[in-house]
Amino acid sequence: MNPLKIAIATDHGAFHHKEALKEHLLAQGYDVVDFGCFDESSVDYPDTIYPAAVAVSNKEVDAGIIFCGTGIGASIVANKVKGIRCALIHSVWLAQVTKEHNNSNMIAMGGRVVDIPTALECADMWLKTSFSQEERHQNRIDKMMVLED
Repeated sequence: MNPLKIAIATDHGAFHHKEALKEHLLAQGYDVVDFGCFDESSVDYPDTIYPAAVAVSNKEVDAGIIFCGTGIGASIVANKVKGIRCALIHSVWLAQVTKEHNNSNMIAMGGRVVDIPTALECADMWLKTSFSQEERHQNRIDKMMVLED
């Protein structure tokens, strides 16, 4: 079985988080596609987040983990892309629940909100958790996704 392909992206506000996540995911055998940024220079988060979300939506990658200073802007940008269900998270429990209940295909975190170890734990939990397949959750997802049309 091929490893999951994960899109990662950030602005300057969480550059070190993205770099730590990239190293962490590669060490676990994931295929990582890095949409930037590539240093601490100021960059507008839509410039890196939007291409990552498009890659998830187009199924060029299996999932996406994105950052900005708070995670708020990143999550808003990602959710502008049709087919994306990006959850803004800050705890391992939220990482688990958003996959189990919302079948999220992206998560966003804030570099100024969560420390790097917590971000890595959240990513691990989200990637290892499966959608519950419960009918009540699928019904809610279906209702949510039809809103895009």
